[in-house]
Amino acid sequence: MHQVALESNALFIGIEYLATFICGLSGGLAAIHKRYDLFSILVLAWVTALGGGITRDLLLGVSPVGITDKGFVLAALISGIIVAVVHPEIDHLKWSMITTDALALGLFAVNGTAKALAYHSSGMTAVFLGMFTALAGGTIRDILLNEVPSILRDKHLYAVPSFVGCLLTVFAARATDRWNLGLNGEMTLDIIVVIVVFVLRMLSVKFNITLPGAVERRHTHLPTRNRYLKRPVIHPDGDDDSDGDADRDDEEDKEEREQ
Repeated sequence: MHQVALESNALFIGIEYLATFICGLSGGLAAIHKRYDLFSILVLAWVTALGGGITRDLLLGVSPVGITDKGFVLAALISGIIVAVVHPEIDHLKWSMITTDALALGLFAVNGTAKALAYHSSGMTAVFLGMFTALAGGTIRDILLNEVPSILRDKHLYAVPSFVGCLLTVFAARATDRWNLGLNGEMTLDIIVVIVVFVLRMLSVKFNITLPGAVERRHTHLPTRNRYLKRPVIHPDGDDDSDGDADRDDEEDKEEREQ
């Protein structure tokens, strides 16, 4: 029923086509920045836009919409052709691209999770497949471009809003089944989840909200010694020479023993 709610909602269908188109623009633009030819631009536009759904459907054992749905395939390929012509203008539409990408993130997370639930997946499996739907296309694009995937490279919240959206979608589906909310109630919950994902992503970018890194440590607790470190082992910027610190600590220990 949850998947039916998505497919019967004209708003969701329209946003999904728009999201596919925008993701295709993003993939094609990445190929242009690498000075690739038109074929490569089209391939990366298609992979970025539909790679997540293809990954989800292959794991579910169903025909991938990325190669069976003419509408979505054409939307992805047309985005590649358009970006090959108007890429200078698109390069300057930073906030428009970020905004639409945030909408795409929310919709793909909800849609992927809902489809997994429609195929009787467990809640945990549905969350994973929803995240694959939202994130796998960009990840495959970055791998093909020999770059660190954006879900790791982007310091702002990206995968986290996707995870929250997938989790809330599972709760929404359970609530719909338990309290018989009907199709309209289910669509309302889906829209709320998409809005939550969108807001989390946009707030993160706007106010530079990031997750903390590894904990800084100035004391080591090892079986043979307990010593104070002159510098923290891990620095938030990741530019500390931890190995060098360890070597210096060993040299200091050696000098202490000799004295």
